[in-house]
Amino acid sequence: MTLTAEPYKIKMVESIHLIPKEERARALLAAGYNPFLLKSEDVYIDLLTDSGTGAMSDRQWAAMMVGDESYAGSRSFFRIKEAVKDIFDYDYVIPTHQGRGAEQVLFPHLIHKKDQYVLGNMHFDTTMAHIELNGGIPINFVIEEAFDTQMEHPFKGNFDTERMEAFILNQGRDKIAFILVTATCNSAGGQPVSMANLRAVRQVADKYGLPLWIDAARYAENAWFIKSREQGYQNKTIKEIVREMFAMADGFTMSAKKDAIVNMGGLIGIRRDESTFQNASSTCVPFEGFITYGGMSGRDMEALAAGLYDGIDPDYLENRIGQVAYLGHQLRERGVPIQWPVGGHAVFVDAKKFLPHISPEQFPAQALVGELYLEGGIRAVEVGSLLLGRNPQTGKQRVADAEFMRLTIPRRVYTNRHMDVVVDALSAIWQRRENIRGLEFSYEPKVLRHFLCRLQPVER
Repeated sequence: MTLTAEPYKIKMVESIHLIPKEERARALLAAGYNPFLLKSEDVYIDLLTDSGTGAMSDRQWAAMMVGDESYAGSRSFFRIKEAVKDIFDYDYVIPTHQGRGAEQVLFPHLIHKKDQYVLGNMHFDTTMAHIELNGGIPINFVIEEAFDTQMEHPFKGNFDTERMEAFILNQGRDKIAFILVTATCNSAGGQPVSMANLRAVRQVADKYGLPLWIDAARYAENAWFIKSREQGYQNKTIKEIVREMFAMADGFTMSAKKDAIVNMGGLIGIRRDESTFQNASSTCVPFEGFITYGGMSGRDMEALAAGLYDGIDPDYLENRIGQVAYLGHQLRERGVPIQWPVGGHAVFVDAKKFLPHISPEQFPAQALVGELYLEGGIRAVEVGSLLLGRNPQTGKQRVADAEFMRLTIPRRVYTNRHMDVVVDALSAIWQRRENIRGLEFSYEPKVLRHFLCRLQPVER
């Protein structure tokens, strides 16, 4: 096999520094064992998130110089509109400052009654929060194979459509607000959704007259997996696959900080429904800004429009997803249990298997996050029971089906040598895993607690 290198040259670098271990211990204690509360200058390799942390291309930086900062009717907005029409074939677009802004603007017009259900493969944290803040109830229908981290399955983000349809029949159509497909499915391990499954979900939506929306934060990565794993798509372009995916939806929300590779920005895309566009526009104005800037500057919109094209470049996607796969393969060879096969934007370490002696109520993945920072100055994030939070009705701690530590790789930022450092650090922790203690709260916020909570090790 012929080896290939990164499909770019490096023009600018940012210095990073590994502070001594005793300083890392003090920093972790001061942050309450919460990686979100660490100072970035105290982090050596930052794998907290891929949201807004990517490196923009020369095309994006050049585009920023022609940003139109007009309050209304900015030509930079129309560049986004043209890109969305070209790539997704959608007629309407509303810019927002990021993905959760899109959810805040849109969800009040999709959830019409209190206690309506929003059906998803596996909702992410901010999406769950916005559903609940609007009186809805998020329900997950991801396939059971997603929770067997060692099972080989090409599309672990798929819906269990039979179980979802049974739920609709049991609850009644009026109790369902809409269906939301997260592609790729972050909480399941960055796992893709197949085109066949999307088609089956669309059939269920049509059968019961339900709106179907896509959380499109990582849509291009999902399209790459369809091209590489699903029969009949090997000879299609990424854009052709994207168009086929989104033809099955009524609209999408997008954090453009992922696959559009910008530091800030989001979108609502609406395929044909002018009424939903008008309703969402009326909410955008007071919450985000006028509908032709929606919380973004003109230069940010120019970078986003260019980034939508960067994100569907096949050479870029092969390299980006290949780096995630490289990290996953190296960890697996060392015996570290991960969600397999490796997903699109991150490697998800199975903390249940890594730390079986720590109960979900003591947050094993969060404990592992702390140990990784202590060992190598590497910042990761928990996707498990801490993130899942408490039942809003009962206040009881919910137990996640999977306890993951997510190693989220920023786009076009780190080399594989950085990935080797991560592998060495986790391998060292693997050798002393029995000595790691669980965590308990010293401070617990009521909403999206994992961002601001503080924890401490459980006494032996």
